[in-house]
Amino acid sequence: MTNHFDILIKQAKLRGQTKLFDIGIKGGKITKIEENIKEDSEITIDAKANLVTESFVNPHLHLCKVYTREMMDDETLTGYHAADMGKSMTTIELAALVKEKYDEAWIIKNVRKALAQAAIYGNLHIRAFADVDSKAKLEGMKALIKAREEFKDIVNVQVCAFAQDGLAREAGASELMRQSMQMGADVVGGIPWIEFTDADIQSHITEIFDLAVEFKKDVSMLVDDAGDAGLRSLEAMAIETIKRNWHGRALAHHARAMELYPQPYFQKVAALLKKADMAVVTDPHTGPLHARVKELLAEGVNVTLGQDDISDAYYPFGRNNMLEVAFLASHMLWMTTAREIETLYDMITKKPARAMNIKNHAVKIDAPANLVVLNAPNVIEALREHAAPEYVISHGKLIDKTKMEKIIST
Repeated sequence: MTNHFDILIKQAKLRGQTKLFDIGIKGGKITKIEENIKEDSEITIDAKANLVTESFVNPHLHLCKVYTREMMDDETLTGYHAADMGKSMTTIELAALVKEKYDEAWIIKNVRKALAQAAIYGNLHIRAFADVDSKAKLEGMKALIKAREEFKDIVNVQVCAFAQDGLAREAGASELMRQSMQMGADVVGGIPWIEFTDADIQSHITEIFDLAVEFKKDVSMLVDDAGDAGLRSLEAMAIETIKRNWHGRALAHHARAMELYPQPYFQKVAALLKKADMAVVTDPHTGPLHARVKELLAEGVNVTLGQDDISDAYYPFGRNNMLEVAFLASHMLWMTTAREIETLYDMITKKPARAMNIKNHAVKIDAPANLVVLNAPNVIEALREHAAPEYVISHGKLIDKTKMEKIIST
């Protein structure tokens, strides 16, 4: 007899529901959600009245840099984490030194470890940045593209070619970015605020969008990541998104200078973000300043959380656990009411999925079966413990935790 389902989850708690439901999965999709499914299945999971949701999503991870912290000294962290973030540019320049040692052979080992951790923690979609410049060359790109193919049935990796050290100020970066897109990058990434002049900032943004339009790709840009209220690359990026009709395909990261904006200017930028349908990724655990998350949400802007870094020059911790990121953000942003904690959970699931143009990322019929079965009955308890899910289902199949743990340990 052929099993009706590949996987059947029994007694699942769904967000916003008081009753328990069973979830049937077949052919990589959710095919049935009912209170009591009686058909048989190849694998049956008892959720034990715990929460079952769509899997986690990380829209911002510098994947080529993971586990390079031991190659750096404390000066980099000191500069980036200073109270006013006045030495952010210096930090980027110091952190760039590690790229002189870049080699696909050792980068790929670190990348595999990070993606295996992501799988264990139910983080199944990642926008992964690979530095592209005269030092890194294309070594990070090679490693991330290779890892994307190796993990394609486990963790979906969107490879972002990232001009970390600028375009106008970095000779040869423009050609390397083009080569990266030809190699198969999924996203065009920039960091316009580090250029020296306003004209170069605009040129950087223009060049990134030129590539995006030519290769029909989404855009991610790190903007205004310093304690300077005069930085304006977020505004320029939003305006360019509108001009290019790239609505919903441009994602802004950090925007830490926003914390220092005068209120009238903040309102102007928020209006531009809405008009551009442009989301903002914030990583408040990685620096003392951060985007004005609550106000952006109140204005109807899509805001998401990112891991940003795992044990590198900018952040010494991290393990691709988005529940941990949300837990930290709850404290950094003082989002502690029940409603705000539910919003934080959206910011690591539904909201980043929309920002990354991941379709049907939800617990519903015909949606891809990318799910986590938590060992907590509700979102507050999930964040309290930020433990690994009891089960992770990717593309309709159970993650092999033993295999992932072996990758981590090697």
